[in-house]
Amino acid sequence: MTTDHPSFSTNTDEPRRFGRGWISGVFSVLLAGIGLLAVLCLLWPSLLTVKELRAVYGEHLAAVRVAIHFLLIAGFVLGVMSIVLRHNKVLGSIGLLCVLVAALLGGSRAPIHSTVSSPAYLGLDWFILNLVFYSIVFVPIERLFPKRPEQGIFRRNFRVDMTYFFVTTLLVQVVTLLTLRPSALLFGWAVSPAVQAWVKALPWLVQFVAILFFADLFQYWVHRAFHSRWLWKFHAVHHSADQMDWLAGSRIHLADAVITRGLSYVPIFVLGFHQVPLYAYIGFVSIQAVFIHANVNFKFGPLRWIFSTPQYHHWHHAAEVEAIDKNFAVHLPLWDLLFGTFYLPGERWPSAYGVVGSTVPETYVGQMVYPFVPERGGEEVKNE
Repeated sequence: MTTDHPSFSTNTDEPRRFGRGWISGVFSVLLAGIGLLAVLCLLWPSLLTVKELRAVYGEHLAAVRVAIHFLLIAGFVLGVMSIVLRHNKVLGSIGLLCVLVAALLGGSRAPIHSTVSSPAYLGLDWFILNLVFYSIVFVPIERLFPKRPEQGIFRRNFRVDMTYFFVTTLLVQVVTLLTLRPSALLFGWAVSPAVQAWVKALPWLVQFVAILFFADLFQYWVHRAFHSRWLWKFHAVHHSADQMDWLAGSRIHLADAVITRGLSYVPIFVLGFHQVPLYAYIGFVSIQAVFIHANVNFKFGPLRWIFSTPQYHHWHHAAEVEAIDKNFAVHLPLWDLLFGTFYLPGERWPSAYGVVGSTVPETYVGQMVYPFVPERGGEEVKNE
C-alpha cells in the first residue's frame, strides 16, 4: 500500500476538534510509545536506565509493571477509537503498532535480562520521566494561560525540538560528564578545603541563594560570549526557534550546552556546596529554564525586575532590533541591570521571535553541523 492513499497520508485537512479521532490518535501514539520505551527499559535496564534510579525501580517493580500495562491498554483503546473515527488512519495505526511491538517483547511482564550495573548507559528512562513530568505540568498551563492562543501544542518545528529533548535526555550521562569533568580537571587548583568546609556549614537556604548568584554570574558572561561573532553560529541554533513554548528551550547545540553548563558549574565546584542545596538548585534551574520559554501570559509585577520571567526571556529571543543582545541572565536580571543589557518595555511582549534573515537549517542534523559550515561568501551572519 502506498503512502499517498488518503487513509494513510500524513497530509490531511481533516479537522482536529474533539470527536474526530485526532486527539485520541495523538494520545494513542504518546501513551503506547511511552509504554513501548518502558518495556525496553525493563528488558535492558543496565543499558537504558540511569544508574542512580535502578534501585528505585527495583523497589517498586510491581507498580512499574502495572503502569506499563495501563499505558499499553490505554494506547490500544485510543488507537482503535482513532481508526474508527478518523479517515486518516496514521496516528491510530502507529499507536496500535507500538502496542503490538511492546506485546511481542513481553509487555508489562517483560523479563529483566540483566541487572548488572553498567559503567555506560543511555537515559531512556530519564527521557520518559522528563517527558511525562513536563507535559503534565506545562501543556495544561500553556492551554489555560497562553500568550499566543493560536499556537498549538504541535506547532511548527515541534518534531525538531522534541528530537533535541530526546537526545539530550537520552545522553544524560555523556552531557553530565562533559559538564562536570572539565571543572575538576581545569580548576582543581582553585579548591580550598577550608573554604569548602566554611561554605558547607552555612544554612542550606543561604547556600542555595549563593549557588543561584554565582552560577548565574558565570552563565551571564558565557552567554554573552556566545553572542559574539566567533561563537554566534552555535548559539544561533537556540535562537532560530520562531515560536516559543516549554519545548523551545530544548533547542540548543550540544557544544553550547556543554560549555555553558560546564563553566556555570565552576563556582559550584570550587566553593563545594552541600549536596542538598545543590540538588535543590538543579531541580530549580531545570524547571525554570523550561518555564521562561513557555507560551504563557503570566505577569509578575515588580518581581520581573528581580527574577527572570517568561516575558523577560522572551525579549531575549525577540526578532525586534532593539531587543537584540539583551537579557542574558537566566535567573537574576540584576546582571543585565549592572552590565547595561537589561530590556523590558513595560507590559509589551515581542511580536516575533527568531533570527532575522536566519540561515540556520530546520532539521536537527542540519543544525548540528551548521556552526561548522562556512557561510556563503565566507562571512558570518549575525543580527546587530
